[in-house]
Amino acid sequence: MAKESMKAREVKRAKTVKKYAEKREALKAAGDYEGLQKLPKNASPIRMHNRCKLTGRPKGYMRQFGISRVMFREMANKGLIPGVRKASW
Repeated sequence: MAKESMKAREVKRAKTVKKYAEKREALKAAGDYEGLQKLPKNASPIRMHNRCKLTGRPKGYMRQFGISRVMFREMANKGLIPGVRKASW
């Protein structure tokens, strides 16, 4: 389980990215790179990191489900994810 501060930091980054998105686009289109540098670092979408919605785990994230591989395996074995079954051949 990730620390609450790490989860909160990611939420804060997402808000900052959303807030400055239009301004970033305008500055990029104008080619004003000095103006881009004056924006906060966390306004760049590249700094965001995908995290598991349930545990906050930053690694092993599966985009299709929005959860980490560990939680995916656990939930799939319990039958909580529709359409997902354990493979057997």
